[in-house]
Amino acid sequence: MFKVPKSKKFLYLGVVSERAAEKFGDTPITLDHDMDAFPEAGRKLTVAEFAGHVAETANRLWAAGVRPSEHVAVHKTSSFDITVLACAAARIGAVPAMLSPHLDGETVGKLLERLERPTLLTDEAKLTGSLAGLPLTGLTARVVTVAGSHPDAVRLADLAGAPERRPVLLAPDQPALMTHTSGTTGVPKLVVHSARSLGARGNWQDRVVSLIRKRETAAMHVSYVHSRMYLGLAVLQMRGMPMVFLNDGDPAHVADMLVRHRPGVLETHPNSFLEWEAMLDDPRRPISNVKYFNSTFDAIHPSTMHKFLHASDRRAPVFLQVYGQSECGPLAARTYRRRNALKADGRCQGYPTPGMTKYRLVSRNGAKPSKETPGYIDVATAGRALTYYGEQERFDKQVVGEWWRGGDVGYRTKWGCLHLLDREVDVIPGIESTLEIEDAVLRKLDELTELVVVPGPDKRPVPVVCTRGDEPLDMERWQAAVADWPALCAPVRRRLSELPRTATAKIRRLELARQLAETLTPGETGEETENTAAEPTGAHVG
Repeated sequence: MFKVPKSKKFLYLGVVSERAAEKFGDTPITLDHDMDAFPEAGRKLTVAEFAGHVAETANRLWAAGVRPSEHVAVHKTSSFDITVLACAAARIGAVPAMLSPHLDGETVGKLLERLERPTLLTDEAKLTGSLAGLPLTGLTARVVTVAGSHPDAVRLADLAGAPERRPVLLAPDQPALMTHTSGTTGVPKLVVHSARSLGARGNWQDRVVSLIRKRETAAMHVSYVHSRMYLGLAVLQMRGMPMVFLNDGDPAHVADMLVRHRPGVLETHPNSFLEWEAMLDDPRRPISNVKYFNSTFDAIHPSTMHKFLHASDRRAPVFLQVYGQSECGPLAARTYRRRNALKADGRCQGYPTPGMTKYRLVSRNGAKPSKETPGYIDVATAGRALTYYGEQERFDKQVVGEWWRGGDVGYRTKWGCLHLLDREVDVIPGIESTLEIEDAVLRKLDELTELVVVPGPDKRPVPVVCTRGDEPLDMERWQAAVADWPALCAPVRRRLSELPRTATAKIRRLELARQLAETLTPGETGEETENTAAEPTGAHVG
């Protein structure tokens, strides 16, 4: 079998916008909000202006004392300026470590400690809020506030006019960016990317974008701290495609923005697509001009793809589903059309890219990997990260020669298609795939906005459901929809906003299971859940 070659393309985040501006400097970037660090920039800028903000901010960071190879933790209120700060740190050879705005203060403190006294780029809201109780003087080398002020921080605005610095490009295999894992299994791991690994991922994604023949406006609602944001930003800028970045994911707001800008490309997290189904009844038809839908963070339900494809007025719209991981980038993909989305097996992740990615299935119990006995999914790609920062031993445990064992389990069909059944930590005895159940039931019950199957206190599968408008669940319809899975307990109902989530809107299943263990007791699941299904819980979850 072929060996995936090392990438010969490197992606340097600090200069990609400057290079893109040489050819596509007038390409528009539109925002749905004012950037906290650059309120004067407004909501419309160009690639050239974005590159200018990156260069000016890099000068200020150097003046603040940041130097090449040093760690710069970026943790502030969600705003597109996070991307400017990350690229600016990279421009002077520092290593931006992206910490989600949604992380709690305790978790941020643990990650700052792991980063060994980094520079912290933050804002007044964080310093007086979630970070207020942290000993930042001992945890950081310096604190720079990019919006507002604080007695223990340097204001980025006070460094305006700092002397110009030339870009610093580190060796391609040195650390260039840190992002963190979703944190679904505890404190997030810091994933270390290099210019080479980012280049390999960018090459894969550029190949996909090259198939878009017409110059389409691309709208994205993606976490600013995820590596996908920086790869998407780089590829779109280098291709000269107009961009719209959405900070607010509320369906009504998103509908307004889509009607205003009529993008041809739309990308967001799978769970956001699920929530956005609410906008499909909008008489303005906000999805009508979208030809390309992209979801790259997790498996997406077939019924959701079907609804969005049929909401488009474009000829032959396409929904691209990509299977990937923070540590490796995109690994396998498959496209769906109107004719096959609803009939699709939601567990199908598609095929690897020849010459760029490959996978294998490894037995977990001596039996040949199959749907009934899924195996470990091992992947090989040139985009694999360097390590988990400060946790090399933990990273090495998942390395098997050239292969990476990411913790997912699945099987291969006779056609060579990869099917993902579950995360290994989410496997429930007696259930072939919790994800498969969720796909099937969501397809049958349009009144559900989310369904998550997790183990209850007695380890039996408990379905947690969210309904449109928090309406009571019709138990007769529910029983008919789940008739094929008699092992399921009665449903527990939660409001969508109560479900614990990661930065990319994934449900934190282990945390949800833990919360259920605190509110339910073995043997009482059925009675408790029937009551909960009739009336929304008032308890705060997540």
